[in-house]
Amino acid sequence: MDDKHYRARITRREDFAPDLWMIRIDPGAEFAFAPGQYATLGVEKDTRRLERPYSIVSSPYEKELEFFFELVPNGQTTPPLYDLQLGEEVLMRKVAKGRFTLDISQPARKNHLMISTVTGVAPFVSYVRTLFTDWKKGNFAGDHNLFLLNGASRSWEFGYREELEKYAREAPWFTYLPSISRPWDDDQWKGEVGRADDLVRKYADRWGCTAQNSIAYLCGHPEMVEHAKGILKRIGFEKENFKEEVYWVPAKVGA
Repeated sequence: MDDKHYRARITRREDFAPDLWMIRIDPGAEFAFAPGQYATLGVEKDTRRLERPYSIVSSPYEKELEFFFELVPNGQTTPPLYDLQLGEEVLMRKVAKGRFTLDISQPARKNHLMISTVTGVAPFVSYVRTLFTDWKKGNFAGDHNLFLLNGASRSWEFGYREELEKYAREAPWFTYLPSISRPWDDDQWKGEVGRADDLVRKYADRWGCTAQNSIAYLCGHPEMVEHAKGILKRIGFEKENFKEEVYWVPAKVGA
């Protein structure tokens, strides 16, 4: 194997919906990262190596690495990744990258407004898992507040809802709000309704998140990121208030 990649073994797989799934992998060696960073995963297909970056769901405290995927039918990388099953191998570059990390270095900005769509929740799960562990160990005082607005079309697209609701019940510093945009497809849903970006102003106000006391973290579909940024800018958020990670969705054939 080349010196840039691990051959990581899949130790667990869970399918949340026909086009959404998670895997846990054992890299077989040390892999250092900060919550919010991504790993580059790859598959070999037809003598070609296909690679793409994916945000890490797991915390650095965990031995295995976890990823949350959405199948892009006409994509290059997710279809062959989707075919991989328990025990099979995936290529992974040995170095984590990315600057979409939680910034708790600013004393005046103790509110962290996190907005995601579907798999865009991945880095935020890593933030919360890590801070929750630190809090339980006494290494985090709980003096920063994390507010997560998690959007999806239907409730079964929330791969981590139960886990995040559990943290929200236990940790006074964490608030979780899932919302679906297609309630007519999901008649059992009793929670908030609306696109994540359309709810930004409502919940920024409710949670007391202002440009003076907050950092906004936007992760997911590019249209959501741009729309949410525009809304927050209108209430005073500026460049230094934002961190963003755009998940580009390839255009569908014929669209």
